[in-house]
Amino acid sequence: MDTTTYLTELTERQFRAWPEEVPREPQYPFGEISLPEHLRRWAEDDPDRLALVFYGAEITFAQLDEMSDRFAGWLLECGVQPGDRVAVMLPNCPQFVIAMMGSLKVGAIHVPVSPLAQALELEHELSDAEPTVFLCLTDLRPLADPVLARLSVGTVATTSLADMLPDEPALPVPDMVSGSRAPSDWSDILASPRADWVAPDIDAVAVLNYTGGTTGLPKGCQHTQRNMLYTVVTSRNATPELGPDDRAVILVYIPIFWIGGENALTASFVFGTTLVLLTRWDADAWLQAVERYRVTNTGGTVDNYVELMEREDIGRYDLSSIKVPRAMSFVKVLTPEIRRRWQAVAGEHSLLAESAYGMTETHTLDTTTIGFQDGDRDLTTTPVFCGLPMPGTQFMIVDPETNEPLPFGQPGSILIRTPSLMKGYWRNEEATRRSISDDGWFDTGDKGFVDDDGCLHYLGRDKDMIKVNGMSVFPSEVESFLIRHPKISEAAVVAAPDERRGQIPVAFIRLTDGAVVEPQELETWARDNMSTYKVPRFRILDEFPLTMTGKIRKVDLAAQAADWVADQG
Repeated sequence: MDTTTYLTELTERQFRAWPEEVPREPQYPFGEISLPEHLRRWAEDDPDRLALVFYGAEITFAQLDEMSDRFAGWLLECGVQPGDRVAVMLPNCPQFVIAMMGSLKVGAIHVPVSPLAQALELEHELSDAEPTVFLCLTDLRPLADPVLARLSVGTVATTSLADMLPDEPALPVPDMVSGSRAPSDWSDILASPRADWVAPDIDAVAVLNYTGGTTGLPKGCQHTQRNMLYTVVTSRNATPELGPDDRAVILVYIPIFWIGGENALTASFVFGTTLVLLTRWDADAWLQAVERYRVTNTGGTVDNYVELMEREDIGRYDLSSIKVPRAMSFVKVLTPEIRRRWQAVAGEHSLLAESAYGMTETHTLDTTTIGFQDGDRDLTTTPVFCGLPMPGTQFMIVDPETNEPLPFGQPGSILIRTPSLMKGYWRNEEATRRSISDDGWFDTGDKGFVDDDGCLHYLGRDKDMIKVNGMSVFPSEVESFLIRHPKISEAAVVAAPDERRGQIPVAFIRLTDGAVVEPQELETWARDNMSTYKVPRFRILDEFPLTMTGKIRKVDLAAQAADWVADQG
């Protein structure tokens, strides 16, 4: 079947299955305008509406507009020009949101850096992005300083989580927030004069979202404001639980420095929603926030929802405001039984559904399962049911060798073409050419199939990505870091099952000639240089099992890793 015939038939099937309540075209509330223009409109039309809540600190849209104007003014004082990068290494907090919007207002490129990153990871991203300004948490400055000493960053500034914390918090505050009161530059930043208004270019690169990859070190995905706007608009269009005039309140504890969290804060700018930020998952703070702020939307892992439902005091809390609960199946998987339990707690209207299929390169949220909850079709259809594409997005299943479309029901490689596809990998034309075809199809690296209704089903990674507590660990990335150790000559990382975390990485290594080192010493080194969830268990080998062509037989290593971890307990 040729591509044109395949896509025509696929589209016809999808339209026949399309839920009546989901628009077939993106519906933009104010048209395709920039995110700062959206914020300014809310600040003018409804200035006292709450934009951000942080443990009781409340920031209106007018205040957010002013604060981000002042951050933009500070950036101009630092010499930032359109296209310059502004790196931000912060957990969930208002400063992150203010810095992101302030960067967009001057045409700079926002670069979110994970505060979980360790030395090698931080050095890679900063040396790759070459930011003009770097804003980090005061508590992370000791980690960052040795890295910054090796790089050329024009301005480095800090902020403390306590800088935006109210004197009398309304919610339980984690120690990492209340204990962070070191002096910072934040008050000076917000004392800067407001930048003059300049409408940003919606098609210029606005964000560099770094993603681990199946080959080599993390790459920066270049996204525009048009990408970001399309993603949140189609996501809201595919949320029929909310009416067009509903004022949503989104409770976010998943990291906003990740692409999924970024979408939540972008939705606040576009739709005038209130964003309730928590720095991390905390059941007590979550429950109190839902009741106090009448939260309508939230998302988290299935494990989080199960933890809530198993609390003896869950009946004391009014969760009836939650209309849009979304789940991510990592260690625990969403089942009809868990869905029924949640409805018993929050109400029949609160239908727990999976979040969408997507990836950083496409700015996520490429599909929707809404409309397929009758009879729990979305949960009982095997394997993973991803649903229909968002309006304007297409997917296609092709033969991995010939790239020709495959018959419906036959598994193959998943390709996606979407308005939110990145412009390419930052300063990596070769990787961009490998991933994006001339006619705009992105090779996801995933396998799947399309059913008779044109719905996507996910089968797994083409490669060997590892999921640790729901966080992606790419073996090639860990291997790239490990071989920087002076005593490691070769490394091969595979997944092993783990009851508590779903999977864990196991690194099989060969040492350099004459080297002697204990696995515990290697683990300590890894913890100093990588995020905790990426740190593998180590096994030292004299030789790797090889194929006839000289490649490492990772399938053999995976079997060894599973047996070894099971024996170790």
